[in-house]
Amino acid sequence: MLILLETLSKWLFIASLLGLVAGWWQRDALPEPEFFDSRIVEAPRQTKTRTAEFAVAAGDQRYRIKPLYDYELDGMVVSMSHAHSFTDIYHAEWQDFLNLKDICVIWGDNVRSAVYRDMDFDNTTWTCWASWPNAAVGRRFREDALSNNHLLADRPEVQQAILAARPGDQVRLRGHLAEYRNPANGFVRGTSISRHDRGNGACETVYVERFEIVRAANRGWRRLFAVSTWLAPLSLLAFVALLLVTPVRRGAPG
Repeated sequence: MLILLETLSKWLFIASLLGLVAGWWQRDALPEPEFFDSRIVEAPRQTKTRTAEFAVAAGDQRYRIKPLYDYELDGMVVSMSHAHSFTDIYHAEWQDFLNLKDICVIWGDNVRSAVYRDMDFDNTTWTCWASWPNAAVGRRFREDALSNNHLLADRPEVQQAILAARPGDQVRLRGHLAEYRNPANGFVRGTSISRHDRGNGACETVYVERFEIVRAANRGWRRLFAVSTWLAPLSLLAFVALLLVTPVRRGAPG
């Protein structure tokens, strides 16, 4: 019986290790255009706001939010960056606990034409990078249908929804294009108010009031990755433990 359990745990570890690799590789794959609903082709909606400046708290800091425009965005997440990951030293240095996550989003012709499937996207601390293999692909890509968004959130339900979003997901957000500052240390960040600008200052800073994952991509691959993440170490521990207690198998005397 112990030998059978040892064998089963060994093969379960191998299978979960393969599932871990496959799930990691496929969980952020960008779907075909047909996966998304019709609002993915709409440009962001930006209108003058009547909301006055207000204060919010995050971490142990208080911030002042100055809304410039009301803002709504439908798009596909193509890359992202967690503002409080261990590789990001800047937000901790500035005590910026309000900027939860950056998401790079495309919409419109960039989705409809499927040009994104021939491209690569990546996020660093402040920037979304889009690259293409040749000039022909570059000519198909519309730079005014991409934005990198610094997402500000202080309400737990909004934070949870933002953190759940991954590349390939269609998301919908509503809030304000806003400037914000921390009066305690003098930190200030502004926002772009155009989809046509480039370079430093071209990112949208959005105080998010509502965030929704309209269509979550790669559900099966993500579930496989999540299950394999805990199954691989558990099956390995089980195999090692059974290996230690299973009687030594001796060959027949010659």
